[in-house]
Amino acid sequence: MPQGPECLSTILVQPFQQAAPYTMPTGYCGQPYNHPSQGQTCAQSQQMQHSVVPASSGNNLGAPLHPIVSYPSAPGSSQYGTLRSSQIAAGQPPVPTLMQPPPTQSSSQQYPQGNGATPTPAHQGYGAAPLSQTATVNGQSNAVQQHYDQNLQNPMSHYYARAPPISEAPDRERAPSGTPDTSVHSSPRHHPRLLYGDHRVNNAVSSAAGDHSSSSSDHEEEDEEDEEAGGESSSTTTGSASPVPNSYESLEGGSYPDLSAPPTGVPPKQAPPFGYNYPTMHPAYQQNPTPRTDSSPSHGGYNPPGYQQYSQPFPSLSELSSALGGLSSVPDLEVETLRPVNLLQERNILPPKRTPPPEPNLSNDLRKVNCSPDTFCCTLTNIPQTQALLNKARLPLGLLLHPFRDLTLPVITSNTIVRCRSCRTYINPFVSFLDQRRWKCNLCYRVNDVPDEFMYNPVTRSYGEPHKRPEVQNSTVEFIASSDYMLRPPQPAVYLFVLDVSHNAMESGYLTVFCQSLLDNLEKMPGDTRTRIGFVTFDSTVHFYNLQEGLSQPQMLVVSDIDDIFIPTHDSLLVNLKESKELVKDLLNALPGMFTHTRETRSALGPALQAAYKLMSPTGGRVSVFQTQLPTVGTGVLQSREDPNLRSSTKNVQHLGPATDFYKKLALDCSGQQIGVDLFLLSSQYSDLASLAGVSKYSAGSIFYYPSFHHIHNPSQRQKFQKDLQRYLTRKIGFEAVMRIRCTKGLSIHTFHGNFFVRSTDLLSLANVNPDSGFAVQMSIEESLADTSLACFQAALLYTSSKGKRRIRVHTLCLPVVSQLSDVFAGADIQAISCLLANMAIDRSISSSLSDARDALVNAVVDCLTAYRANGSNIQPSGLIAPSALRLFPLYVLALLKQKALRTGTSTRLDERVFAMCEFKSQPLHQIMRIVHPDLYRIDNLTEQGALHLNDSVIPQPPLLQLTAEKLTREGAFLMDCGSVMYLWVGKCCNEMFVRDVLGCPNYASIPSSMTEIPELQTTYSERTRAFISWLLESRTFHPAFYVVKDDTSAKTSFFQHLVEDRTESAFSYYEFLLHIQQQMPK
Repeated sequence: MPQGPECLSTILVQPFQQAAPYTMPTGYCGQPYNHPSQGQTCAQSQQMQHSVVPASSGNNLGAPLHPIVSYPSAPGSSQYGTLRSSQIAAGQPPVPTLMQPPPTQSSSQQYPQGNGATPTPAHQGYGAAPLSQTATVNGQSNAVQQHYDQNLQNPMSHYYARAPPISEAPDRERAPSGTPDTSVHSSPRHHPRLLYGDHRVNNAVSSAAGDHSSSSSDHEEEDEEDEEAGGESSSTTTGSASPVPNSYESLEGGSYPDLSAPPTGVPPKQAPPFGYNYPTMHPAYQQNPTPRTDSSPSHGGYNPPGYQQYSQPFPSLSELSSALGGLSSVPDLEVETLRPVNLLQERNILPPKRTPPPEPNLSNDLRKVNCSPDTFCCTLTNIPQTQALLNKARLPLGLLLHPFRDLTLPVITSNTIVRCRSCRTYINPFVSFLDQRRWKCNLCYRVNDVPDEFMYNPVTRSYGEPHKRPEVQNSTVEFIASSDYMLRPPQPAVYLFVLDVSHNAMESGYLTVFCQSLLDNLEKMPGDTRTRIGFVTFDSTVHFYNLQEGLSQPQMLVVSDIDDIFIPTHDSLLVNLKESKELVKDLLNALPGMFTHTRETRSALGPALQAAYKLMSPTGGRVSVFQTQLPTVGTGVLQSREDPNLRSSTKNVQHLGPATDFYKKLALDCSGQQIGVDLFLLSSQYSDLASLAGVSKYSAGSIFYYPSFHHIHNPSQRQKFQKDLQRYLTRKIGFEAVMRIRCTKGLSIHTFHGNFFVRSTDLLSLANVNPDSGFAVQMSIEESLADTSLACFQAALLYTSSKGKRRIRVHTLCLPVVSQLSDVFAGADIQAISCLLANMAIDRSISSSLSDARDALVNAVVDCLTAYRANGSNIQPSGLIAPSALRLFPLYVLALLKQKALRTGTSTRLDERVFAMCEFKSQPLHQIMRIVHPDLYRIDNLTEQGALHLNDSVIPQPPLLQLTAEKLTREGAFLMDCGSVMYLWVGKCCNEMFVRDVLGCPNYASIPSSMTEIPELQTTYSERTRAFISWLLESRTFHPAFYVVKDDTSAKTSFFQHLVEDRTESAFSYYEFLLHIQQQMPK
């Protein structure tokens, strides 16, 4: 038992076996804790009573009121989809059978109804659309029968051999119980391709509770888990006489029957797996840099934008337009995006600055009110009219969302929240007002009545102008929700910190950094006078801390029976922060010294998480877990699965999935009680993040990873940890949230990516929601959109603010519908496409194999460029031709193949690989793109030419450089921005003025090898450099680790690994990759 300082009393809590029953407080949803993996653990613990030594009461030290987060207000108030396979040409060897997923514990007992999926080969073609819709979450499906499929005789039987029939509540969207763990595999005689429009799914997360104790019963689920409420009128009115419905789900329609027939796919040419047989370098494409005397960035080998003259006959724009079916009145910008680019001849295709996403071809009025692409964007800004047209383009259709990001938006306080009576869409700028009393929904086209209250405009204080209301003038709004949108009183902000205090943890020194950061930010944590806080520490035992108001000092309560964990007392472990602030501060000051000399090396993470669940169940809230090693004792124990000798293997990577389903099941329990779990892993040894990550993935939590963390020996990691904690502790947070995405009739969402749990077909349960998380969805076109010229998408996020206010944040996106293939290519958002493909590849690598995921990415490029060539022109010039809008597609895919998450042949720790996968699945688009393709700048000769002038500051704007060593010179200094890390590479012969004026060193040799920050010097060079770096950091929320890398140090290896255009021992150079793509395309 740890020996605490004199100011902290320690009590060993032992249960009596024959005592009066101990009744655990029930949660709001009435779910007692009965974890399947524990058997009768909870029942036994409820019959235990424990003795706690009473502590003398002390003075009640008052605490100042928390600062309150303010909200701006308006005036007046995979899965992969599935992978498509194509027939292998005769004579070619078959692709090996896909790897089975790792077995899970007791999956057959825990989810008997969910294991009915049988491996089925993927359909050929891109557009297979089955007769029933299945939602997929992170490569996990919900075999959900829609309410409109009542007339079908078990429509899911085509895809799930033992899918149970739905017998209850036929008028509602329901899901069978269980979490199937059986993947859908490609046939060994098929080659992986991306099936963008398929609804079939693998590896489901149950959308209903079923046998799982964490979720509610069938009827309870319908009552407790949904997005919004509302009556049968077109608005929801506070205080109306109509009864408040007790089932939100019954009102959350808006899905449309799936009547489209599956289009016939045309199997493309079979390509061999993407390997490492390098083709001969083209003699006309040498990467040796041309000697030059001026090494400034403007002459650093970068050619200004423009197109070279081709040696081969090439189609003109008019010929191209005619071959693609004609341009449907697209502006000049879209004509430019269709310009053919020969990738083998044009070397410098990278723009000098980050380009904004393509602008939708909308009228100026619609463009002004459209949702920001930073919040809501689509892979195709021109929506194809039919699934057949989408199949022809061979591009994925999907949405990327950053729904809770920090932004200023109008907040609407109104008794009436106007919604469509049919599909429940919120009124938005893209509806049509037939007159002052009627409006037509832009998603389902139903005509609705305008309620009387909506006739008044609180902004202009005028009557009779509903089209000028703020809801109709802004595509992103936030409503203050009425009691109709609550299933229980809004919860307070509740924070529980679960801290590893084993010997390994204390050696790393993280606890000192954490306690100091929390002390510094205690006053800034989101909340109000109801905010509650608690602490749990663990090694081989679990320690609770009594912080009840009136105590003179904190009390430690030690529970050593980790096999039957229980809560020693329920009324003093989660305390009001305002009332017990002084005790909290005393504990944080004492904690680092309490375990300094501990020799306990074991880690009981599983029992500590079970204790956190029991402690938080009555209210919900956020659990922050800090772990430094493998769990080695108690439930959830893990064994090392990594073979260090296989880190550089070019074969399939093993153990990307969890070793046990304990953490996933616990996360589902937590999600059911509105508990989000965030995981901080600070470890230099293998900790099986693939298993631990489940506790955050399915509870809508976040994952942070700090490899080789040490508070002294790794100062850069310490600084990043401190900065991350500051952001984490003070950022906005939403509790007990749900999110639903609606789309125009004819479109269908079938796959979700991100950290959440799906409660029904399309309802995402987010126990916590934070402004740094992103989501992605895949879509297909079920019915022709020929009758409309616009397609709309709406994301509605219902959450409880840290102030206890129920709010609804609504984002609406509008895009044009096109009938020409040329328009589809012209509107392709290549960054969004790459991001969605990355999510799909991660799911594929876990459900099948890493090699299949890599092959499918390559085939995505092959298919797209083949489709463009086949439909773009009858003139076939030699080379690799892409439309300008997609010219970076091969480069981004090559960069993806070289990322830690997906690379092979380069030494990669298993935990680092898994964490990279987690980042792809949960980060917003702009952060993912910095990871995939970092930004490289030369900064040793920054000038004011083209600089930005912001707030009396001059921000230099150096051009972006290609990620190749030929752009580096020993006379320069280069900054690489990789999102979560920044490198400043300094050449051996770098200008001494830069070394002196920016780095503060007399010469190159004196630059320390462990330099992790740029000093603040009063020189022009220093001010310009720091201004530029600060400008880069303004656009992100988490501070990157910073390294100054000398040309002669071993650390430069990490820097050079990001030069994705260069060849390595195990991967193509960019030019070789282009040749590989060309070879796979049909002749």
